Amino acid sequence: MNNVNEVPLIFEMTSPGRRAYEYPQNDVPLEKINDLIPDRFLRKKPADLPELSENEVIRHFTQLSRLNYGVDVGFYPLGSCTMKYNPKINEDVAKFSGFSSIHPYQTEETIQGALQLMHELEKYLCEIAGLHRATLQPAAGAHGEFTGMLIMKGFHADRGENQVRREIIIPDSAHGTNPASVSMCGYQVVEIKSNSRGMVDLESLKKIAGSQTAGLMLTNPNTLGLFEEDILKIAEIVHNVGGLLYYDGANMNANLGITRPGDMGFDIVHFNLHKTFSTPHGGGGPGSGPIAVTKELADFLPIPLVDMKNNNYYFNYNYPKSIGKVKSFYGNFLVLVKAYAYIRSLGAQGLREVSETAVLNANYLMRLLEKNYHLPFNQACKHEFVLSGKRQKSHG
Repeated sequence: MNNVNEVPLIFEMTSPGRRAYEYPQNDVPLEKINDLIPDRFLRKKPADLPELSENEVIRHFTQLSRLNYGVDVGFYPLGSCTMKYNPKINEDVAKFSGFSSIHPYQTEETIQGALQLMHELEKYLCEIAGLHRATLQPAAGAHGEFTGMLIMKGFHADRGENQVRREIIIPDSAHGTNPASVSMCGYQVVEIKSNSRGMVDLESLKKIAGSQTAGLMLTNPNTLGLFEEDILKIAEIVHNVGGLLYYDGANMNANLGITRPGDMGFDIVHFNLHKTFSTPHGGGGPGSGPIAVTKELADFLPIPLVDMKNNNYYFNYNYPKSIGKVKSFYGNFLVLVKAYAYIRSLGAQGLREVSETAVLNANYLMRLLEKNYHLPFNQACKHEFVLSGKRQKSHG
């Protein structure tokens, strides 16, 4: 059965009197519902609820699920959002009652395990990024971008330059969320064209960058799947005019254990835990977009951060220069649990193998498809690549 129209609605399958399960024998006095609830709140006629056996219910929804296409069914290419396999054991770990049944209003001494996980995850992400400290609060990639821009704004304001530095440079190959995040923070977007090889044009960057530049947002590898070979020169140009470098972590799947944004010269990095670290994404969430920063920017991170004192973990609000909170409580905690489990189970070598395999697979697929599609940039790609339907256009 391949057509959704061939699957009857569950209401159409009803058989009056059929039940999915039986209640245990009642051992307390029966009460009539209209003796407990005023008549004005009661239905005038029975609710139209389907009556089926448990077996029928299971078969119905399993049948519907087979009409969906997802990463557990087959290959799911979606550019930088390509769905990758997420180990199911990490879903089980996130369901542990010690994680799923706690409440953010609990006292710190009752959630030491959760705080330890957050503290250690921050350290792992900083090591992967090559940066100093991180916040786990942002709920998604774009939310992380927005947070990163606020940190950048706070940094320049602290130096008395916020009114002068009004521009953020963004390549023409950037994700659409980048200019949106920039605009939401009150900055002006300055687009820079790519060169003939699909990368940032250094000469154009030199002309654009200046005292008005707050920073540059960049994905590396970029959205074309190409590694910005001149990244050290790009960082030098931006830093020489007093700007900061922001790293969009959407393509981190290509870099794990191979290279670190901090070593490239980036000051602010966001991760997509739902893309890179084992949370199924798509469909609206939940996600997580932690931000890692240099030591110079750590004071501007959202509060609280999880710190340790006298062998106890605690929420530290004592960061006077902080941009404040960007989400209620402390982030999407169960997404953090999955990321922690993924990192701990793979380790440094395993994470590197994830990226090496992604890059190898992408290059293999690119060479297969270039026979039938136009390849605008014929060079080694990273974890993704871009093809054009140019050849097919003449066929309508």
